[in-house]
Amino acid sequence: MRLTIKEIFALEPDGRSITIKGWVRTKRDTKAAVFLEINDGSRLGNIQCVFDGAAAKAAESELSRASTGSSVSIEGKLIPSPAAGQKLEVAAKSLKVIGEAPADSYPLQKKAHSMEFLREIAHLRPRTNTFGAVARVRSRMAYSIHEFFQVRGFQYVHTPLITASDCEGAGAMFQVTTLDLDRLAKSGQDVDYSKDFFGKKAYLTVSGQLNVETYCQALSRVYTFGPTFRAENSNTSRHLSEFWMIEPEVAFNDLSDNMELAEAFLKHLVKTALEDCAEDLDFFDSRIEKGLIESLKGVLGKPFAHMTYSEAMATLEKNAPSFEVKPYWGLDLMSEHEKFLCEKIAGGPLFLTDYPKEIKSFYMKQNADGKTVRAMDLLVPRFGEIIGGSEREESFDLLQKRIRELALNEEAYSWYLDLRRFGTTPHSGFGLGFERLILYVTGMANIRDVIPFPRAPKLADF
Repeated sequence: MRLTIKEIFALEPDGRSITIKGWVRTKRDTKAAVFLEINDGSRLGNIQCVFDGAAAKAAESELSRASTGSSVSIEGKLIPSPAAGQKLEVAAKSLKVIGEAPADSYPLQKKAHSMEFLREIAHLRPRTNTFGAVARVRSRMAYSIHEFFQVRGFQYVHTPLITASDCEGAGAMFQVTTLDLDRLAKSGQDVDYSKDFFGKKAYLTVSGQLNVETYCQALSRVYTFGPTFRAENSNTSRHLSEFWMIEPEVAFNDLSDNMELAEAFLKHLVKTALEDCAEDLDFFDSRIEKGLIESLKGVLGKPFAHMTYSEAMATLEKNAPSFEVKPYWGLDLMSEHEKFLCEKIAGGPLFLTDYPKEIKSFYMKQNADGKTVRAMDLLVPRFGEIIGGSEREESFDLLQKRIRELALNEEAYSWYLDLRRFGTTPHSGFGLGFERLILYVTGMANIRDVIPFPRAPKLADF
């Protein structure tokens, strides 16, 4: 295989023959030479290829076709660069334009483009510095997730994307059907789901948690990492209709164990980003969010703080004039509240625990007070909530009671109740939205810019 530009920069500029393949980022003509900056996506920085007088003359025809965005193959020698700030360059001898990108029609010319415009050309935006960096960080973070769990003896479980159960009990799900609903609507007939593909209503999953719990009760330490779907009509910078979730589940773990795992997990991911994505994070720190790297380093510096929801609410109520939304016990915290707690009160990452049961999911274990559940959210500066989890209710009777209180379809959860009927164990887990992690470690402002092809209300292009 050819050497990537990243691999070439690890070599010594000793005059060896080299072949560069990539896309032209910039082209600069002087009287003495022609300079092409080439990038192949393997790193943020380009490699400079210099065509001196004779080489430029020999490649004149191809150089006239080599414009920003065109793909090229360049042969030359790897030599030290006299320019400040770059270790090496290519003394080019020959050039072949593989694919042209005419300047009058290629939309990514060398100028600033808005994020909104780049979302309209999501098939081309990976060629920009910003989205190339996002893609590399996203790739490394995905690998790091598997590293973390695999070395700790977790088993990776592929949970289904099509389900008949609603994990959250919220009802915001995409329906999956093969019935001709248009024809049924025109005919006035009732929909008979017994004739549908699955013989009943089916949906795209909102979470893999319930399914992965079945393997937790057999393999002890498991995790799932895959796409999930929410049919919420939310056009915000923090919501997607299709996104990826990481959800570990551990048998015999209580809430304290769960928080210990979540803290180790986030620290592992941040440490990996700082060490292995340094060039890209430098770019994000200088171009996207000043102070990003220092903020991330703060995650590693000390143990995370802990506070109950009730303690947090008492603190928020004392500072009520500071907030747009007035805090009160029973409120599902807003982002402004979360940031205040971890930035102003804790001075770093903060675990909030023991939330009111009314604002949390049916499967969470209730505390003895009958009002709160053994839930935990991890809040981080700049961002707010990044991880949410809980100890699960292992009692058949209590779980069944909660399902009935919320008027959920008990039959649909019969298999889930079976886990409590046969060999039940205390267990806990949490969820981390992958795109929210990428937002956090890159400082990007909109979640639609950290996933290759965003899906949101009225947005399903490409």
